[in-house]
Amino acid sequence: MTALMVAAARAIETHRHDALARDVYAEHFVHAAPASAGWPVRMQQVPDGDANPLWGRFARYFGLRTRVLDDFLLRSVHTGSARQVVLLGAGLDSRAFRLDWPPGCVIFEIDREGVLAFKHKVLNRLSATPKAARVPIPIDLRADWAGALADAGFDTAAPSVWLAEGLLFYLPPAAETYLIDTVDRLSAGGSALAFEVKLEKDLLEYRDSPLYTSTKHQLGIDLLNLFDREPRPDSAGDLASQGWSTSVRTPFDFTRHHGRGPLPEQNDALAGNRWVFADKPRR
Repeated sequence: MTALMVAAARAIETHRHDALARDVYAEHFVHAAPASAGWPVRMQQVPDGDANPLWGRFARYFGLRTRVLDDFLLRSVHTGSARQVVLLGAGLDSRAFRLDWPPGCVIFEIDREGVLAFKHKVLNRLSATPKAARVPIPIDLRADWAGALADAGFDTAAPSVWLAEGLLFYLPPAAETYLIDTVDRLSAGGSALAFEVKLEKDLLEYRDSPLYTSTKHQLGIDLLNLFDREPRPDSAGDLASQGWSTSVRTPFDFTRHHGRGPLPEQNDALAGNRWVFADKPRR
């Protein structure tokens, strides 16, 4: 359901005249699932338009996040020698199909079997063709995904680019630490990683935030019940201690850079969101 929510947000962003990111496949995912078939995929379908906390501000956040992480992935493969891209918790990500990858890129998509099967069904119906070699890996991230990745042809001796978009705050802290440690272990010098975290000490302080209440009322998704509320590890600090160079940014930094996206508000559920970018130096 959360993957479908993000897909609907990407569809709405795609149809904006000032879109930061375009995903022509997103609305097809939304229409294909009975649970989301009636959700909006264009702003004109939202009665209160951008004033709607979910389909206005929150959807614009997802559009901005998509653009920033698109830029990270393309910059990483075009300016470095990495040709392996690993999408952790890939969900309904269609980057293998919509981004212009350099020759030789391989996109590994890791997610649960049901999620990937639904995505394959929709994309096959559209006769979608990936722009890079694409290797789906149907496995739960609580299982031996590193072993499955190796079995699928991932080369630990070659640089890689990793993305964990909208994933870590659903995991228990120990699972986040294990995931970050595993990425470090599997990454050769010249690799890069981007991921999203939330820094709030108490998420329940934002229970009345319009982003959370509107998501619950309109879609029946209580995000606060999905987020793990244990104290979070300092994954950026852990990477830095392993020799990675890290940059921790707020989404609002990129709103100001692009001139579009959410800005801080009172009782803001986005206040603690951070996007972390890390590079592993060559030895």
